[in-house]
Amino acid sequence: MGFYAEKILPPLLDRVMANPDFAPYRQATLANVTGDVLEIGFGTGLNLSYYPPALQHLVTVDANPGVSAIAQTRIAQSPITVDLRVLNGERLPMPDATFDSVVSTWTLCSIRNVDQALREIYRVLKPGGHFFFVEHGLSEERSVQVWQNRLTPIQKIIADGCHLNRNIRALVAQHFDRLTITTEYAPKTPKFAGYFYQGVATKKL
Repeated sequence: MGFYAEKILPPLLDRVMANPDFAPYRQATLANVTGDVLEIGFGTGLNLSYYPPALQHLVTVDANPGVSAIAQTRIAQSPITVDLRVLNGERLPMPDATFDSVVSTWTLCSIRNVDQALREIYRVLKPGGHFFFVEHGLSEERSVQVWQNRLTPIQKIIADGCHLNRNIRALVAQHFDRLTITTEYAPKTPKFAGYFYQGVATKKL
């Protein structure tokens, strides 16, 4: 991982993702998280204040040690005990059927092998477990898609692998048996970056 991705990008990412317009998406995504929980792409820890009060322990993974360093401040201020691991979501060391809930917020866009990551998420969920997510991705408008496809090569460079044009609905549906999802443009966000997918996918019993 290069100097830019580990040292320059993390504080920029923290500032962008702390946008108060994103708070309702975090609240809605995390409201029903229960049990043993894994968060993929923990980033700088912005989700911590939105987890339900009953949650006492959280396992998190993120491949970027730079964002993990920033997250330590929020972890120290949180009542939740966080088991923070610097590793890639494509290769999780946890046994099968470990977690009741897995969380991902604005992360699937950046994982290189996103299909493998989703297979891992499915694997570590318990039967009947839920995958809670909010992600940005491919718009349904062709005119917006054109710009998403044009800008993705640049976005991947400046945002550490982030894709603007991934079809999150299709990707998640390939791996899960039940999927509830809504889509909309986020307020005050350019359409090419602000088409949000929010949903819950469930592993079969």
